[in-house]
Amino acid sequence: MTEICSSCGLPLDLCVCEELEKEETRIVIRLEMRRFRKPTTMIEGLNPKRTDLEKIAQQLKNKFACGGTAKDGYILLQGDHRSIIKDQLVQLGFIESSIEVQ
Repeated sequence: MTEICSSCGLPLDLCVCEELEKEETRIVIRLEMRRFRKPTTMIEGLNPKRTDLEKIAQQLKNKFACGGTAKDGYILLQGDHRSIIKDQLVQLGFIESSIEVQ
């Protein structure tokens, strides 16, 4: 017996909830200065109930060779990655027009 998605009711191998969520989100990428004037890239707008923030954060941390965390609906990456992070989010399946870099 196959597993059934709780949100759309389709079998998990046919479930498109994650792709639909990626199309509907509005992502904001901004630079935040933390303690001791350390630059931190903050990614906001991802729904933690529908997207796996830990998985996305881990992929971005591996790609940019930096530290970071995912909590409370946002992802923090150490360093200023605003110029290159939009391309990586597009490769992960997010729509380019829904990503705003500040």
